[in-house]
This record gives sequence, structure tokens and C-alpha cells, in this order.
Amino acid sequence: MRKARLFTLPLAGLLLTLPSLDLWASHPPLITPETLAGSTVVNAEQLIEFANQTPGLIIIDSRIPGDRKQGYIETSISLPDIDTRCDSLARIISDKAVPVLFYCNGVKCGRSGKAVKIAVDCGYSHIYWFRGGFQEWLAKGYPYLQE
Repeated sequence: MRKARLFTLPLAGLLLTLPSLDLWASHPPLITPETLAGSTVVNAEQLIEFANQTPGLIIIDSRIPGDRKQGYIETSISLPDIDTRCDSLARIISDKAVPVLFYCNGVKCGRSGKAVKIAVDCGYSHIYWFRGGFQEWLAKGYPYLQE
């Protein structure tokens, strides 16, 4: 059992002594799984190759609008995970056999993984997951757009 550290917090002229919350110890950052059932994992180079060879590929950016403002992959469509449902997917992708690729911020972002699971449950059959996401895209120096 860990001992709680104490710290002092000034609040409206009062000093409160509270145990610190060691959040990283009890809740480490999310690391997405290596694979997701019903999808094919791709890296940045595979995404580029696949996009060049697959006319009609739909790329879904599963991040929230604030993240997308920092930059996004060209041709991607914004559909945050919190808005991803069978009906919202159907408005963008009417044919469930069309290839669709999902991404978010990277391996510590669960948004695209959540969207992939929803798409699988909705019956989409050609799903690709760019697990490394926008973080990998930037790290490799690939071009992106900004609003």
C-alpha cells in the first residue's frame, strides 16, 4: 500500500492539507491495443500507399474539433467518436463494403479505436485503423492541413 503524500493548498486565505492523488500510479495513460477485431492496422506509410491505390477510401478523423484545429490528414472527414453511431456512419458511408480508415491522436488516444468497434458492430467490412494516428503522422513529417 502506498502512503499518500501531503501537500498544502492555499484556498481563500485558508491553508488546507490534503493527500496528493498520484493519478499516474493508479490510472496510467491509456495505451490502445495492438489490434482491434474486424480491422486491419496500418502505419503512416501503409496509409499513404493504400490511399494512393484505393480510390474511394474514406478517412475518418475521430478526434474532437479542438484537436482537429491543430491539423488533420488531407481528405479526412471529421466524425468525433462521441458522434459515431450507425446512422452517422451511414450518412458518410452508405456502402458498408467501402474501405474506411479511422485515426485519432495516436496510441494514447482511444477515440479511433472506439469508432472502429462501432463501425464493426454496424456491419462495415473493410475497416482500417491508423493506430499511430496524427502523432505518428507529425513525427514522420508528413504534410497536413490546418483550419
